[in-house]
Amino acid sequence: MKQYFARPITDIIKSRHSVRTYDSEILKLDVKDKLREYAAQIKGPFDSEVRLEVVDSNDFTEGKGNKIGTYGVIKGAQTFIAGIADNKEKNMEQLGYCMEKLLLYAASLGLGSCWLGGTFKRSQFADLVSLKEDEFIPAVTPIGYPAEKRGLLEAMMRKAAGSDHRKPWNELFFENSFDNAITQEAAGQYGSALEMLRLAPSASNKQPWRVLKQGSEYHFFLKQTKGYSNAMGFNMQKIDMGIGMCHFEMTAFEAELKGSWMVNPQLPLINQVQDVEYIATWVME
Repeated sequence: MKQYFARPITDIIKSRHSVRTYDSEILKLDVKDKLREYAAQIKGPFDSEVRLEVVDSNDFTEGKGNKIGTYGVIKGAQTFIAGIADNKEKNMEQLGYCMEKLLLYAASLGLGSCWLGGTFKRSQFADLVSLKEDEFIPAVTPIGYPAEKRGLLEAMMRKAAGSDHRKPWNELFFENSFDNAITQEAAGQYGSALEMLRLAPSASNKQPWRVLKQGSEYHFFLKQTKGYSNAMGFNMQKIDMGIGMCHFEMTAFEAELKGSWMVNPQLPLINQVQDVEYIATWVME
């Protein structure tokens, strides 16, 4: 199997952050080819189909100067990645998983990115990626070289979102019941995988993932922020769940911890008493 990552995944995750201000340098063709090659071989844990399209700003014809509309949130970006989903079950989790995997690879190449859910003009991307009738675009990201200095708006947005802060372990990870928090030391060989999940990006830094370990299984649940995703027409926090699953799996595999994803039809019963939604289970081998 071809080795795409030249750096440990834990190093990439720890050093990565959202970039909203970019150098105006256009990505070279060979870099875009690398992104497309890696995107083509990404397989998610669910049945939903995801497309990840690399597009350039000068490919757009809408608006003055052929610039992609991001409502002033992004500065200087010349290239974008569009995440395209179908309407199948688990489509948002699948999109989050696959797109995050590509963004981690991009980070290993020295590129910056920034998840965008509601701050871009979908019509521009829909035309360019030949959007099908049963597809839609929940998220895009700029992709490029970070500018040497952050813009004032970027610094303000990062501070407002609390992007440099993460919830502690005792609010996120549990063993046998949600009344029993698990520590990183007690998690043993999976401690690093859970920590890299904890560091994953999420919309407005809400960190909706909750993980319950039972024996050789890690059950992933969504702790929904009430009313947060309704305005988008899809559940953005399920994208966050896919992002977290990606971090967990990639870290586990790098540590040679074998396992696989499954959906246990019995687990949704917990939803009724814990105010969480069951997503999937990682089964250790």
